[in-house]
Amino acid sequence: MRFKVRSECKRDNASEPSRWVETSLLPKGIPGTAAVNLSCIWHNLEYMVCMWHPGKNASSDTNYTLFYWFDGLKNRKKCSNYSMYNGTFQCTFNLSFPNVTRTYPAISILIRDDSEEIRPVCATKNPTTLVKPATPRQVTLSKINDEIYVEWSESDTFPENCLFYEVEYHNSDLNISQIIKVEHNYTSIPSVDPNSKYLFKVRAKPKPECYSSKFCSDWSEEKSIGEKTDSMFYFVLIITIPLVVAVCTIILLVYLKRLKILILPPVPDPREILKRMFGEQNEDSQSCAKDDSMNAYDRLIKEEEIHSLILTEAPEYTNSEKEGR
Repeated sequence: MRFKVRSECKRDNASEPSRWVETSLLPKGIPGTAAVNLSCIWHNLEYMVCMWHPGKNASSDTNYTLFYWFDGLKNRKKCSNYSMYNGTFQCTFNLSFPNVTRTYPAISILIRDDSEEIRPVCATKNPTTLVKPATPRQVTLSKINDEIYVEWSESDTFPENCLFYEVEYHNSDLNISQIIKVEHNYTSIPSVDPNSKYLFKVRAKPKPECYSSKFCSDWSEEKSIGEKTDSMFYFVLIITIPLVVAVCTIILLVYLKRLKILILPPVPDPREILKRMFGEQNEDSQSCAKDDSMNAYDRLIKEEEIHSLILTEAPEYTNSEKEGR
């Protein structure tokens, strides 16, 4: 904390005051150990979440403690719901004021450690700049003729007419989204394509005349209505039909003659039949004559073979005859 003091003449307004004398009161603790990057968000006017990082000279086992107070609160309160993720400290505490109003007192936040080596840090926040509405719930879609009706639940923690909504929708066949601003928790989209599928999501924002916050709620879960033409089905058809036609054409070209014979058998030519018949008879007669001559020749050869060899035997003589000779 810094202090400056100067003196002035009480009754002589013409005289000049003395020069300022400045002094400062340093906090306890080692420099570089205080919490840094403090940020807070007031969710749906119900609870506040504050996050910060440890000081660069703070030890890894430093346990920071958060206290808060505001005008109208008798004693300062201590936050007890702590968590840490990736080196970021976070603490959540309920924050509500007695009466729902559009003006709120400033809130003071103190972060320190029980050890005197950790330097404390104090900050003052304007709650109206930290407001973040809750995500719209229960989004319902209905379609009548060529018009789509959209409706969602409204937060009951905000004063009336302190929120507006943004509705984002787009045709599933197109990549261009449209956003419309709505004052109430319902709207309608006219002149839609009955053969297309539409996707909707909603978020809430504080009105500038009620709050100075730039925060908006998260987008609601995306809901759809209508039927989308399955482009994949048509894509498969476009690929399959030419392929089937090509395969069938190849099969027809390969088996065309067989199919033609099966479907339209050829009519025999009578001349060819007669020519074939008489030709076969002549061949048969010639073959028969040839066979007869061949058989006669064979028989003659056999007879020659049989009769060409004549065996003769000399008569046997007795012993007396031999001696007489």
